[in-house]
Amino acid sequence: MNSISNDGIIVGDDGKSRCWWATSDEQYIKYHDTEWGYPVHDDIHLFEKICLEGFQAGLSWLTILRKRENFRRCFDDFDFKKLSLYTEDDVERLMQDASIVRHRGKIQSVINNAKKVPEIIEEFGTLSNYFWTFKPDESSRPVKNTYEEISQITMSDDSKAMSKDLKKRGWSFVGPTTCYAFMQSMGIVNDHLEECHCYQLASQK
Repeated sequence: MNSISNDGIIVGDDGKSRCWWATSDEQYIKYHDTEWGYPVHDDIHLFEKICLEGFQAGLSWLTILRKRENFRRCFDDFDFKKLSLYTEDDVERLMQDASIVRHRGKIQSVINNAKKVPEIIEEFGTLSNYFWTFKPDESSRPVKNTYEEISQITMSDDSKAMSKDLKKRGWSFVGPTTCYAFMQSMGIVNDHLEECHCYQLASQK
């Protein structure tokens, strides 16, 4: 059995300390240990994640994680060049696929956002260069890596700035909460608790 301490740390059967949300679900634990919070600079991976964060709105991340391979299959592995060519026929096709979240607005958002990627790449060189401009200055970051703070924060000034800028560029389903979850998962901020065994690993990447 996993035990949860008052500081939000779960100690697993393997003896490793993890953030409180890394439940006994093996897929979730693997995601926490090997992906969440580790810095990502690959454009396709970044685009995939911000799209999936949009799909998560109103749902749990575990629901999306369990369907992630289905999303990849249905959305051409989130290759934004291919997605930018999708038509309304593709939207209708995807609306019939029960293996993903069938939300018309979110599906259309993926296609819309894919069409907006070239503008960012032209200006910044890569999507990675753009997204990482929103990395906070850790020395002045007000959030501390404690359960009391991390468990309560849903957005930041930087995620608000990212959301505002993306919306100005015509992107959709990129509210400040979605952007903050994206920043956490892609390592733009490291929100592993300091006592979590992944905190230092994510910091060193």
